[in-house]
Amino acid sequence: MIQKGIPGLTAQLKDKLIQQALERRIQQTNAPIAEQKTTSILTEKHAIPEQFYRFNQHPGYQQIRIMNDGAIRLGIKSPFFKLHEGSAGATSQINAQTYINYASYNYLGLSGHPDINNAAKAAIDTYGTSASASRMVAGERPIHRQLEQAIANIYDVEDAVVLVSGHATNVTTIGYLFGPKDLIVHDELVHNSILEGITLSGAKRLPFAHNNSKALDEVLTKQRHQFERVLIVIEGIYSMDGDYPHLPDFVTIKNKHKTFLMVDEAHSLGVMGQTGRGIREHFNLKGSDVDIWMGTLSKALAGCGGYIAGETALIENLKCFAPGFLYSVGMPPTLAAASLAAIETFQKEPERVTTLQQRGEFFIKEAQKISLNTGTSSGLAIIPAIVGSSVKTVKLSTALFNHGINVQPILYPAVPEKSARLRFFMSCYHTEEQIIHTLKLLAEEIRKL
Repeated sequence: MIQKGIPGLTAQLKDKLIQQALERRIQQTNAPIAEQKTTSILTEKHAIPEQFYRFNQHPGYQQIRIMNDGAIRLGIKSPFFKLHEGSAGATSQINAQTYINYASYNYLGLSGHPDINNAAKAAIDTYGTSASASRMVAGERPIHRQLEQAIANIYDVEDAVVLVSGHATNVTTIGYLFGPKDLIVHDELVHNSILEGITLSGAKRLPFAHNNSKALDEVLTKQRHQFERVLIVIEGIYSMDGDYPHLPDFVTIKNKHKTFLMVDEAHSLGVMGQTGRGIREHFNLKGSDVDIWMGTLSKALAGCGGYIAGETALIENLKCFAPGFLYSVGMPPTLAAASLAAIETFQKEPERVTTLQQRGEFFIKEAQKISLNTGTSSGLAIIPAIVGSSVKTVKLSTALFNHGINVQPILYPAVPEKSARLRFFMSCYHTEEQIIHTLKLLAEEIRKL
């Protein structure tokens, strides 16, 4: 029988107990081997502890168990891994019911668009469903080069290369281009893929305060001359907070200290700028002002994979030696065709970008009316509702789902417990009526808690 709660505990105390239990278990599972006094070590001198050869003893799985057990005690169902029965955009079908959907990166509504679907189907008829091998080994398809040229044109740079995974694009690019004699300085809130790439590179890593160009300048003033190559990494729009850096300041610092600058535009291409060309267009900068433009095809571009855009020397180097490209199968032609069609569509229909920006601005203004904490969000596509408690955040997500609204919680340890939040992804197809309805219900559920 599922227990609905622990008698005598306030909601705040329950939250704190769950957080403390998780923190204790994380500390235990990450403790040095010498401190893990298992039964097998005590009874047999050379025995191997179970946690070293059983997955159910893995630290990550133990953390999952703790969180699931805590949820059961509080009568909370998991809000994750819902089954969507069709294309997910401003609305989605879940359990044969239509939900207002804020859990999709389909910012411009192009995933599922008839023109994009037809382009993918035509590519299947022409090229099949797979590139079938590495592009260097087995050759390329025209659709690959057409997509890469379209991306290069967006940034007004010489060339681009597409890879089959957005996460792997950052990992392999940073991991290959930089090494132990180099320094990589990054915004403290950059994506996991960037951190993994830095680890792979072996370069020294130094974070700086979020969106604080002055802090970056101070770090480089002290550190630059101790290293060979130096890379600065920032993002176009930060996926947890929905804010963006003042890019011209970072370009100035990059030129001052003779470093490389990399901008991850996973969430800003198709979202920022008058015609959706990203943070470069927003600030009216040249493509050459940034050394490495990175982005993903799975958000506004209705596909899957990642890209790097920049000068020819950078792209040829990556295509010949970056392991994530060289030793990986080429992007399926169907996905390349879908993303190429998405680029062509949003450039022909800039009103999609305009409407998306208007809906985000409208959401922020309406949220302010109910005193909702949206943090530093600019209202461009990503808007958090910061609740400050993982338990309360899950309860709010569940309550909204019961009202026909799908929005996912972001919880500790993904963010600090005091920053637990609902994260709303906007679509150009969301209506003002849907937004008003959503925020009205959210305000009512917050009052209940």
